Amino acid sequence: MAKYNITEKKEKEATYRSLVSPKLMDEMKERILDIIVMQKKYKDKDYSAKKLAEDLGTNTRYVSAVVNVRFHMNYASFVNKYRIEEAMSILVDKRYQDLRMEEVSDMVGFANRQSFYASFYKIMKMTPREYRLQHLQQHPKQAAKKPKK
Repeated sequence: MAKYNITEKKEKEATYRSLVSPKLMDEMKERILDIIVMQKKYKDKDYSAKKLAEDLGTNTRYVSAVVNVRFHMNYASFVNKYRIEEAMSILVDKRYQDLRMEEVSDMVGFANRQSFYASFYKIMKMTPREYRLQHLQQHPKQAAKKPKK
């Protein structure tokens, strides 16, 4: 007799995914990209899935279904992906090389430095500081100090 009652977890299709037709998913995908990426709502710390759903005239369950199925990630990961991409541009831009990590984090929409570092590391497998240093080593001319005034 087995000591533990362990059953194999069966892979099941999430019910919410069948709530939205493929045509509606494609339309919502485009509208989500427009709002999050083109309107740069990812920079807004307070722009939640709930606010996105309100802007789309739907509910969070539909938003979640579309983001999961069309982008293969959850809402937070989806938004953080665009925040990290922008942070990467800022980190290697010589105009911003004097910014502290907290300032970069704030510019791209993270609520705090810890969540910025965690998300950055999850995507890039290195810290933002390591990313900046690595880029400056690859492009030493950009690392040159500005002349003093």
